Amino acid sequence: MQSAQSTESNLLPLVPAYESVLALTPYQTGKPIEELTREYGVSDVVKIASNENPIGCSPHVTLAITEQLGQLSRYPDGNGYYLKQALADFNDVNVDQITLGNGSDDLLDILARSFVGADDAIVYSQYAFVVYSMLAKMQGAMDVEVPAQRFGHDLKAMSQAVQDNSNTKIVFIANPNNPTGTQLEHAELREFVASVPSSVLVVLDEAYIEYSPESNNRALLDEFDNVVIVRTFSKAYGLAGLRVGYALSSVAVADLLNRIRQPFNVSRIGLAAAAAALADQDFIEKTRLMNNEQMRWLEKQFDALGLGFIKSHANFIMVEIEVEMEDTNAAFIYQALLEQGVIVRQLEVYGLHNWLRISVGVAEDNMRLIDTLRSILTDD
Repeated sequence: MQSAQSTESNLLPLVPAYESVLALTPYQTGKPIEELTREYGVSDVVKIASNENPIGCSPHVTLAITEQLGQLSRYPDGNGYYLKQALADFNDVNVDQITLGNGSDDLLDILARSFVGADDAIVYSQYAFVVYSMLAKMQGAMDVEVPAQRFGHDLKAMSQAVQDNSNTKIVFIANPNNPTGTQLEHAELREFVASVPSSVLVVLDEAYIEYSPESNNRALLDEFDNVVIVRTFSKAYGLAGLRVGYALSSVAVADLLNRIRQPFNVSRIGLAAAAAALADQDFIEKTRLMNNEQMRWLEKQFDALGLGFIKSHANFIMVEIEVEMEDTNAAFIYQALLEQGVIVRQLEVYGLHNWLRISVGVAEDNMRLIDTLRSILTDD
């Protein structure tokens, strides 16, 4: 008799995209603080790995959450009426152009399940968010990875890839891009959208838009029905633990997505918190200013340490670990930082073996990182 704990089962071949799913590697999140404490006994931990907001969230969010605590036995508003109204006003769109999600990943998943079948293709860039490739495999679809250009999207090559693969249903574009921090200009994105068939959905993943307002491509929705913009409250708004995201699209696409999404996919607390967070744009401005100031400081420190980095338009920076020391590489530095209570992000899954992604923290966290990094490089 086969054990219930076995990873093998006669049922697994019934999965429609079984072979593709087996090729997937489970998504590796940034190491939790609690896990590092368990493993190394380190109590004073700095986590700058997951692009979270180091100053937390708006104080208005805390109040909004508190007001919901007496209603936790009640289901949330399945339509998210008040949050949708606030998002419609903020983004100058109609309410029926909005789809809410349990974080932006939920919306990316809904888009893939809605538009992509086993005989279709998803196009994305090398060094773009690893979830895009995962979504293609989950659907049993072809994942078309286009080589990056200077660590960013090569839109001309991506347009050619769409032409070469007539079964393309979705193109995913992260702007600013994760994990490289590169950014595309509005004019080049508009040219790209105009170059692909209107039957191809162009999904702009703007998870880091608040850190780079100039990369806002909301205007493309007025011109192209095949553009979808996906955003999140997990980053600048500081609600990563609540999982709230939203998509802006044509009315027709939003109608489809809202038919497919799970009911109550955003919690009561999430809805209230997101509405309160959106209303406090002073907090977002404070976050952006702090991030810009600390980003510039980190760049100077990396220069002083002789470490290369990619100019970033988000709240993280990709740093090259290529020093002339035996056995010193990104994996070594990552582990050495862990052992001293500093969590950053490895990029092996992206094929970026000599690079680490480091989230911008508050001044104290950043100084701790640089002091620890300097001591590791010096001691080695």
